[in-house]
Amino acid sequence: MPTSSSVTADTALILTLALEPEAQLFFDELRQQHFPKQRNFLGAHLTLFHHLPGAEYIALTEYLGQIAAAQAPLPLAVTGLRFMGRGVAYVLECAPLQALHRAMQTTWQAHLTPQDQQRLNPHVTVQNKVDPAVARTLHQQLAADFQPFETTGTGLHLWAYRNGPWQSLQLFDFKREAETNA
Repeated sequence: MPTSSSVTADTALILTLALEPEAQLFFDELRQQHFPKQRNFLGAHLTLFHHLPGAEYIALTEYLGQIAAAQAPLPLAVTGLRFMGRGVAYVLECAPLQALHRAMQTTWQAHLTPQDQQRLNPHVTVQNKVDPAVARTLHQQLAADFQPFETTGTGLHLWAYRNGPWQSLQLFDFKREAETNA
């Protein structure tokens, strides 16, 4: 496990939502098949924040630990596919995830880039940086057989950007039990 000493003030930190293993495998397999090999440095992911400051690493990890301890796993609806011009992504919906993201935005407002100040549009990219015709073909193929499905967000994953590859820093599993309707 990396320590705070491997994170400098200049390190860009990325925060993603961890997915249940079955969904992660599904998206990873699609990414392996369709993402350009020379650009595919990491597994499929749902990015929450693209650039948090390494200078705030200790405070960020403390805050993320508190959030995860109080957060139940998040029910995610995979509702469709998005054609991105030069790629394809699966669209996910979850009102509690949107609320969690807004709360984190409020807490970290002073440190956010313009991109991270925007409304969250949860998605998992399985193809990017390809010719638009290739992306359109994949979008049509995947859309033809698409059936909406449910999955679960299981925690928060903090990464360090390393000029292409990402280095896993810490996983914060959601601890609170999911609420059941009795």
